Parts: sequence; structure tokens; C-alpha cells
Amino acid sequence: MVVAISRPEALRRQAELFTAPSHEAARLLIGWTLTVDGVGGRIVETEAYHFEDPASHSFSGPTPRNAVMFGPVGHIYVYRSYGIHWCMNLVCGPAPGSAVLIRALEPTRGIDLMIARRGLEEPRLLCSGPGRLCQALTVTRAHNGLRVDHPPFALEPGPPADIVVGPRIGITKAVDVPWRFGERGSRYVSKPFPTGLGSKTN
Repeated sequence: MVVAISRPEALRRQAELFTAPSHEAARLLIGWTLTVDGVGGRIVETEAYHFEDPASHSFSGPTPRNAVMFGPVGHIYVYRSYGIHWCMNLVCGPAPGSAVLIRALEPTRGIDLMIARRGLEEPRLLCSGPGRLCQALTVTRAHNGLRVDHPPFALEPGPPADIVVGPRIGITKAVDVPWRFGERGSRYVSKPFPTGLGSKTN
């Protein structure tokens, strides 16, 4: 039985999450529930990026594109990947320029809407990747800069998860940094994790 989290406790955990270094926040987010207008699910895969990280959009400093990364924590940074897919990140950390990419969700709410938006019925494929996830939740550049704890977004803490760690995907710099986090055994992650890289329960 899952015990409901009180509002004060949820706010405390959100504040802790938003101010944590990105690699810690990325780990903490596994098992939380993210929704947009009530549609979404459990976060099962994330990646961390830091302003001193050459793979991060913030590495070269503020630009019109990445300005949200240098603003208040707890806000959503949305960018277009390869000119095709939107990707959603949560700005966090004790210093400006860090964020967590939300890579995959386990769909739990509004699944019928996700199926209609994605044009397929296989639940495993609805949100298994940052582009698919944004399409299923209809996240676009219009959401850039919005707070993740205010409508249309909602972010709810979840119970502890068994976490697996691995290198990030689809980058050409800092490729060996183990800042990709996922829920162990989840069939909803975008790609399997390498074995033998460790795990931790939050």
C-alpha cells in the first residue's frame, strides 16, 4: 500500500529537488509523477546536464535559446532536437545553467489521449524517449519557461525506486559521464542500460 504524501511534505521534497545538483536531481526524479493538463505518468528515465559539462547547452554561456537554464529553478526548458522533436528539461541546481532531461515516462494518466496524439496503441512506446514523451504530452516551445509545479504542469513525489545508472545517449562530448538514470527493470525506458554499472535506492 502506497501512503499518500501530504502537501507540506510534497512541497519540501520539490524544494529539495529543485536546489539539488543536476546529477542528484536526475536520480531523485525517478519514480515521481509528471503530468501536463492531467496527462502523463511516472518518470522512469532521466539525464543530468551541468553548466561545466561540455555536452550541456549551457556550457558556452547564456543565449536566447538556453536562457531558461540560467533563470529560476523549477522551470521547464524546452528545445527542439534535430529540428524535429521537442525535448523537456527541469532547471535545477545551486548555480545557474543546470537541468535534467526527462527521457521517459511510464504512462499512467490520460493514456487514451496519448494514444491518439502518438497514433499508436503500444503503451511501452508512448513516452519511451524525450521526443515521444513531448508528443504524448503535447509539450512544445510554448511551455518553455513555465513552472513545473504550476498548471498545466504537475510534479508529484513518488516512493523510492531501485535505480540503474549509465552513460548518456545521443551526445558526442563527455560520452562516458554516468549521468543517465533509470528505474531498474522498467520496460518503458528509451534504451536498455548497460549491466554492471551499479544501482541505488533513493
